[in-house]
Amino acid sequence: MSKHPRITLVTGGARSGKSALAESLAAAHEGTRIYIATAEAWDDEMTQRIGLHRDRRGSGWQTVEEPRDLAGALARTDGQGVRLVDCLTLWLSNLMAEGQPDPHIRALCRALDAQQDPVVLVTNELGLGIVPENALARRFRDEHGWMNQAVVAIADEVWMAVSGLPLRLKPQRGTS
Repeated sequence: MSKHPRITLVTGGARSGKSALAESLAAAHEGTRIYIATAEAWDDEMTQRIGLHRDRRGSGWQTVEEPRDLAGALARTDGQGVRLVDCLTLWLSNLMAEGQPDPHIRALCRALDAQQDPVVLVTNELGLGIVPENALARRFRDEHGWMNQAVVAIADEVWMAVSGLPLRLKPQRGTS
C-alpha cells in the first residue's frame, strides 16, 4: 500500500482553510508539485485572489491554467508528480456557463480513476445553506452536489476544512 492516497478530495465552505489544507496534503508528496488552476481572472478582485493563492504556494509549484478541460489536464500531467486541482466549484461554474456539465464530470471521473500519480482536489460544500431562490442557483447547487458525490466515490481520502480545522471524513484504505 502506498504511503499516500492516490485521489484526495478536500471540501469546505468559503474561507474554511480548504485550499491551505489541500496545499499541505499535496506538499507532503515528494517530487514535482503541479497546481492545476481552474479560475479565470474576469475582474480585479479575482485577479487579486489568484495572486494571493499563488503567493501562499510559493515558487515550488508548476502552474497549469485549465478552466474547462480538466480531464485533459490531468491526463497530460500524469506521470509528472502530484497535482493539486483548485477548484472544482469554479470549474463547474465555467462549464455551466457553456451548457451541460454532465459529460465533463463523467470525463473527470474517468480521468481520476486512471491516474497513476496523486491528485488532490479542492471543492466547496454548498449544500449546507438555504435553498436558493432562483432556478439557476438551485441547478448549480444540485449539479455541484452530484459532482462532489461522484468524485468522493472515486477518492481514496476525503477531508473537510471547518474554520481552519481539518476533519478527515474518508480515511485512506488501511488507515483509521
